[in-house]
Amino acid sequence: MDISGEMILAGDTVYGAGGHFKAVNPATGKQLEPRFGCAVAADLEKACAAADTAFPMFRSLSPAARAGFLAAICTELEAIRPAIVDRAMLETGLPEARLQGELHRTVNQLRLFARVLTDGTYLDVRVDSALPERTPPRPDLRLTMVPLGPVAVFGASNFPLAFSVAGGDTASAFAAGCPVIVKAHASHPGTSELVGKAIARAVVACDLPAGVFSMVFGSGTEIGTALVAHPAIQAVGFTGSRQGGLALGAVASARKQPIPVYAEMSSVNPVVLLPGALRQRGEAIGKAFVGALTLGAGQFCTNPGLLLAIEGDELDDFVASATSELGSLGGATMLNQGIYRAYASGVERLAGHRSATLLAQGHASEGWCSRPALFSASAADFLADTALHAEVFGACSLLVRCRDLGEMKDVLEAIEGQLTISVHADDRDDTATAAWLMPLLERKAGRILFGGFGTGVEVCDAMVHGGPYPATSDVRSTSVGSMAINRFLRPVCYQDVPDRLLPEELKAANPLGVPRACR
Repeated sequence: MDISGEMILAGDTVYGAGGHFKAVNPATGKQLEPRFGCAVAADLEKACAAADTAFPMFRSLSPAARAGFLAAICTELEAIRPAIVDRAMLETGLPEARLQGELHRTVNQLRLFARVLTDGTYLDVRVDSALPERTPPRPDLRLTMVPLGPVAVFGASNFPLAFSVAGGDTASAFAAGCPVIVKAHASHPGTSELVGKAIARAVVACDLPAGVFSMVFGSGTEIGTALVAHPAIQAVGFTGSRQGGLALGAVASARKQPIPVYAEMSSVNPVVLLPGALRQRGEAIGKAFVGALTLGAGQFCTNPGLLLAIEGDELDDFVASATSELGSLGGATMLNQGIYRAYASGVERLAGHRSATLLAQGHASEGWCSRPALFSASAADFLADTALHAEVFGACSLLVRCRDLGEMKDVLEAIEGQLTISVHADDRDDTATAAWLMPLLERKAGRILFGGFGTGVEVCDAMVHGGPYPATSDVRSTSVGSMAINRFLRPVCYQDVPDRLLPEELKAANPLGVPRACR
């Protein structure tokens, strides 16, 4: 399909007048056609005003109608699957199999939220019927969840589909009844345009107001900042760096009406290696760790960037296996030059640190290719210098060697909030230790997993892709799974409101048939 370099402003395709840029093929370093036009203030005003106008109608749609809209987006995406995948390969350097899988995940996320709308539990309906005979009398009280309003979504660099234009933030905001304005990522604008036009076609097919969806380009920070600052925007979904997330949060907090920014930012995803597990299967864990570390050139927010283990013979097989496996690997193309430079700088910083020892490093490769690396440091040195705690986004990890379980616990106490913490434990020898650590792990991470690694996030009801700061800006939220819809809803209580004026889900006859908590 043709890619024009145009934005989508409430159904209109517009070539931005705020400068232009081109996508770059990270595998070759060459620019890709066409040029993409960046938004100006008038473009944002048009998109935001249209979203604000569309909101009353969109929020009033029945859950079934919004579910139909999500299904229509799936249909449009599947119809142009080859074009999306081909362009995404050029813009990201990611292999076809990875992008096919990511597009499947994107469609499955939309279908998940269509199902969420159908079952109605997201409304969290609560009914406390009137008790006029009680002293004092209780009024009739009914609660449901209502949408916040237009949402700004920022495309992520490392997931051109599942966390971008039609990704989880957009899907959950649409499901909640919120119009969406996407600021597409400059690393994959052609992919974004294809997906954005697919959503726009679904808007037309479902006869929705054009302002339900817009997508803008901007190669710097100015457009994103202005979007968050616009008074029509009522919430923000962001996946990216801590610096970027905090900057948007500061803009949102400084508004006359502050708004929530749901930012997924920084996580090193510790892996706890307990002695019994290392004794039983240290070699196998070492190989599996390297596979997880280097998957997708390590460009996952759940990449295992920190290992914790106790010094001793049990650790030797793991280290020998991991270093041998990692040392045999070559580099992999990273998503863009900025990510590659940041990765190289992070590895260089660790290599030059007086307390870090390089255990293994993969072969050097040409271009923007990461060279996977594993470093080691003592727990004492790790605790003494927070510079060793910093995330290196890519296939780089630090093994922290602890003298005993007490020191391992001290390290876990010292780390920041995480998306995931993985534990490798033997069912017989490590159960008591794992139970002792669990309360601390619960305080530190949004997802605790045993016997694996955090890479690979299932799209389902029970998934939490969030965690304490700085993993996310709001510890109560998740950006993956059915609970992601909660970010774009707020509770409203209706007291003694006549039945004919109540939302459908609160009426006495419950015409939508949604689940209720009644007392």
